[in-house]
Amino acid sequence: MALRAFQDYYPDEFAHCFGCGRLNKEGLQIKSLWDGEESVCHYTPKPFYTGGFPGYVYGGFIASLIDCHGAATASAAKLREEGFSPDDRPISRFVSASLKVDYLKPTPMGPVLEIRGRVKEIKGRKVTVSVTLSAEGEIRAKGEVIMVQLPESGK
Repeated sequence: MALRAFQDYYPDEFAHCFGCGRLNKEGLQIKSLWDGEESVCHYTPKPFYTGGFPGYVYGGFIASLIDCHGAATASAAKLREEGFSPDDRPISRFVSASLKVDYLKPTPMGPVLEIRGRVKEIKGRKVTVSVTLSAEGEIRAKGEVIMVQLPESGK
């Protein structure tokens, strides 16, 4: 049986995000899972996500992957901190309060990208996640996201 990704547990009303919404058929539909204390996502960009230099991934696309993987990690981490799994109760949705990305090396188009997240801090409704994006075994970008848990009303 395949493991369900964090995004597979999002309630339908919050499952339309371009990057991580399972109900957005035109979106990326990234999938994030726990790998020990880190979260991991593997994604192969389509050729039209190229940047200003042919053969390399567009930086805004990289930022989107870091943002959405960070949001999913925050959702799963908050639930884990409260002593639950997504099978126990609904997973909360988080939105970006801050996104910082440092581009370290050009990211080649073609190889599978590995996005890894590590929770730095959980403080009430705020979760801070450090994220790296690698290709061919090298970190190409790193980021930090501050995510805020949506209230029960979703607004």
